[in-house]
Formats: sequence, structure tokens, C-alpha cells
Amino acid sequence: MALSSDETIKREIIDHVGHNPYGYEARVFFEGSNDDQKLFQDGGLTFSKNNQSYGSCDCVYIKQDQKNEIPVLAIEGTDCLSRGSSGNAQYQRLHHALGAVLNGIIGVYYLKTKEGSHKIQEDLYGITYKMSKFLKTPYIVTDDLDVVKDILKYMSSDPQKMEEYINNYLDLSYQKFLGKFNRLYRGSWNVFGQKRSTIIFNDYVVKYSARKYRDFTDSSQRGGHIALNELTLTKYYFIDKKVIYLWPRMKLSELKKINDIKKRDKEWSIMSNDKDVVLATMDDLINIPHHLKEKLKYLRDKKLIQKPYSSEWNESMKTLHDLIDKKEIKISDRVLSRIQNF
Repeated sequence: MALSSDETIKREIIDHVGHNPYGYEARVFFEGSNDDQKLFQDGGLTFSKNNQSYGSCDCVYIKQDQKNEIPVLAIEGTDCLSRGSSGNAQYQRLHHALGAVLNGIIGVYYLKTKEGSHKIQEDLYGITYKMSKFLKTPYIVTDDLDVVKDILKYMSSDPQKMEEYINNYLDLSYQKFLGKFNRLYRGSWNVFGQKRSTIIFNDYVVKYSARKYRDFTDSSQRGGHIALNELTLTKYYFIDKKVIYLWPRMKLSELKKINDIKKRDKEWSIMSNDKDVVLATMDDLINIPHHLKEKLKYLRDKKLIQKPYSSEWNESMKTLHDLIDKKEIKISDRVLSRIQNF
């Protein structure tokens, strides 16, 4: 029987890094166990911050301190590169190890690769660099488990060298991001915003997306993972601003239904409870031209990867972007009052 992708990742971590490298012990649960869903202090691999649980990790390396088990490095892995994913599938598990980083524990997002695989998206290098600097705890993205071994080795023998190693790694990672940023966006965040569905104001940004009701209510869509990590990228790229996360294909009534249905869903809870984020819908667009509103209604349940819907959506979003940017379309008081009260 073939191993699941999660099981393959976990075994690769243990085979390559070890169960007890450099005096640290791996806490890992293989197939047949759901203990990874428990909080770390309860024997699991999940971390929380401000009573908000994040996704479970694949492996956590622990330092034994008398009777205490102290987590020092948490790894979440994915085989999306090996499966040919070049787009947002690479971001789907980014938030899992973020829970550890928020608690001051080094986080590693490991993307398993093989010959001929797509490369890691430069956005992942950029966003983990910004997370690391803002949270003052390293978050590493890599396709090489030797990086994990090196960090643990220096952690055990020479903490100053470990710090230098991590800083150099993060700096090199950020240079990869800057190369793409300068090439595609001419080094301009405004150009970035125009090409990445983001409208930038002084105190907040509007990130708009094609997410719809079914993305969150049909588990096969994995819309929660994709939406959360779109939001995570936006939040940490614009860390000094609040975020309005706009779904023009969704109604406010549907947003409220999802809130009721997904109360215990980790991804939804992280998005809906974030103090720097407000979720918005087509009903929060004030003074929207009639023709644009009708077009959004028409596209609500269409498959946007198909023609002619893809081009119609892109044209509609270009118009929406321009009108919100010029403030000819305004954002509802429901949303703006929450932004101003943060």
C-alpha cells in the first residue's frame, strides 16, 4: 500500500535529519495517529497564540530540560513541488509552522522536491523573510533538509554561529524574492498591487479574490487553505497596514452563514478573528455601477478558469480595482468602522 504524502514527508524528515540529532529529540506521529492535532503542551504538534490554534506540524524537535520538553524547531512539509505545483498550492501549508514562530520557535516550511520539479515560488522567500524580521523569530523555507540539520547542529554547539547561519540564509532568500520583485514589478509596490489584486491606501489595503461560498463549504475545494495563505502573504507584505479581504463573488448573507458553519475550522477562525483583517463581500461595495454589479452576479458561480469567464472576470476586476482606487466605489461603513477601530 502506497504511503500518503504526509507519511512520506515525515519519514523523509526522520531519515535525513534523525530522531535524536545533536541531543534533540523528534516528536513525530506516523499514520494511524491524530495526536498531531493536540496542542504541543498536551503532547501534540499544534501551536496556538492568543487562544487561536494554527495547523499541526509534521515534526517538532525538542530539548529535554529536566522534566520539561522545550520545542526548539518545528517543521511542516509538503510534496506539492514533486506533484508539479507551481502556483498557490505551494502556500497552502505556510500557516502551519507559523503557529510555532508566533511562539518564538524556529519554523521550517519544507517543500519536498525531485529532479524536474518546479522551483519554490519567490514569494515564499520574501514573506518568510518579512515574517522573521517582524516576529523576531526565524521562519525558513527550503527544499533541502540539510538546512534543518545545520541549524540544529549550530544550535547545540555554537548559538552565535547558528544566528549568523540563519541570517545569511534569510538574506540570500530575500535576494531571490527581490530579483523577481524588481523584474516583474519594477521594484514598485504600486505595480505589485496592480498585478496582484491589491489596492494600497495609507492605512489599509484591499486584497480582492475570486473566492466564493462553495470554496469554503465544499471540502474538496480547499478554499480555506488557499484563502488563508493569500491573506497571510498580504498581511505580512503590508505589515504596517490593516487588510480588507474582499470577495466580490460572495454575499454578506453567505459570509454570515460560513461564520456559523465554520466556527471550529482553524483556517476560517484565523481569518475571521484576525484583529488586523476585515472580511468583505459584494454587499460592502457602495456606489458600484449597475453594469459591474450585474457582471459580478453573473460570474458568481462560473468556473473562472474557462473561457470566456476568465477574461470577463479579469476585465471586471480591472474596472473594480480602478474605481476603488479612485474611491468612486466606496467600502461600507460596516467594514471601514472596524478598520478604524483596530
